[in-house]
Amino acid sequence: MSGLVTRARLMGLALAALVALVDQAVKSYITGPLALHQVGRIDLLPFFDLTYTENRGISLGMLQASNMEMRWLLVLLTAAIALGVLVWMLRETRGWDIAGLALILGGALGNIRDRYELGYVIDYADFHIGSFRPFLVFNIADAAITIGVVIILARSLLLRDKPEIEAGDGRRGEPDDA
Repeated sequence: MSGLVTRARLMGLALAALVALVDQAVKSYITGPLALHQVGRIDLLPFFDLTYTENRGISLGMLQASNMEMRWLLVLLTAAIALGVLVWMLRETRGWDIAGLALILGGALGNIRDRYELGYVIDYADFHIGSFRPFLVFNIADAAITIGVVIILARSLLLRDKPEIEAGDGRRGEPDDA
């Protein structure tokens, strides 16, 4: 395949769709059969609970949508970011980078749908060590975004493409003009 449609990009689009669908399915289960929004909290393990929260902001609670204008501004802002990630993914050629971008895109789509439909993002995953909580309460979409960012950063920082050494002159990656 050539152009924008390659196997890796199609797999990336499928991964993004899967993340968004699984995120929405779990949120539907959390608010439906589990009725976590009514119960508030379910203790599962000594280090993990289900705790219902409505996140009206973005990362770390920043940019709280305290009114309708702010809600729609956040929808537009996050949709623009998701569109940028999609364009980046469709231009990317490396499989791991496509996978990382797909996780980010799928997570963004799951959270955008919440914000569009409800005006807030449903969070429920609560990891803790006693009363210490190393993370805010989050959801599958948030986890996918975080994992995707870690993949992109790790590949960018640790696995940079190294320029090839030209034969004979010892120069790195410079074309031989002579």
